[in-house]
Amino acid sequence: MWMSSGIYSVSQCSCSMFRRLLCTTLPLIPSKTLTQTAIRSFSSSRMGDAKRPSPVPIPTLEKAHRADLLRALEASLGTPFSSEPLSPNPSPLIIVISGPSGVGKDSLIARLRESGRALHFVVTATSRPRRPGEVHGKDYLFVSKEEFLSMVHRDELLEYALVYGDYKGVPKQQIREALAKGSDAVLRVDIQGAATLRKALGGSAVFVFVAAESEMALVERLVDRKTETVESLLVRIGTAREEMKHVKNFDYVVVNAKGELDSAVKLMESIIDAEKARVSQRNPLL
Repeated sequence: MWMSSGIYSVSQCSCSMFRRLLCTTLPLIPSKTLTQTAIRSFSSSRMGDAKRPSPVPIPTLEKAHRADLLRALEASLGTPFSSEPLSPNPSPLIIVISGPSGVGKDSLIARLRESGRALHFVVTATSRPRRPGEVHGKDYLFVSKEEFLSMVHRDELLEYALVYGDYKGVPKQQIREALAKGSDAVLRVDIQGAATLRKALGGSAVFVFVAAESEMALVERLVDRKTETVESLLVRIGTAREEMKHVKNFDYVVVNAKGELDSAVKLMESIIDAEKARVSQRNPLL
């Protein structure tokens, strides 16, 4: 039969043997499909080899200049090294500081002013009378009730509330200007104001609760201030007890113990540093 069929091609014979071998070892796979798969695999391997960068001799670390070594490494990898920062610059923060009366919020903020950080301390507008030693535009923006209500009407306040018979509110423009300059905006508000800001800003701001080391320590501070009548003192103590229940709504708590203001300031600075190092940055919504 071989003689009557003429000359039988060696390549045909090899191909037939190859097919029989494949079919014998892998009987469940059709021989035609398996052959096509093998051909595609071979072709892909050849194409992959073509895409690989040509080997580049890399000089030894002891003898090469750094610039030459870097160029050789780039050529070997096929792509240049990027000089772009691995992490983007941190976004400016809105930092909301709150807590009961008498915990030392003002002392903490005064020390933060001296830290040299890029912080803008938003000056709260209030309709209450100015206390001895307070400076307009620094401690508060002291305005009349009529002026304050006009600011509300013009939608110039991020939040406002009636506290102990007087209005207090946070001007929006100060925050916008601070963030535009890349500075963190620090807001000092009462617990009621913090709750309102939480609803308005959500997780885009950092909320810090400042507390005394104990209730007794807090009452002693209120008494030592000598700025309250007995009646108003009782009101502040009762309010402070209720306000302490809201600590769970804040991101951080800073205990400002008597005589340990330095520790409280360091903790506050650590909170700011930690926020700057977050992988997912807060993006203030205003």
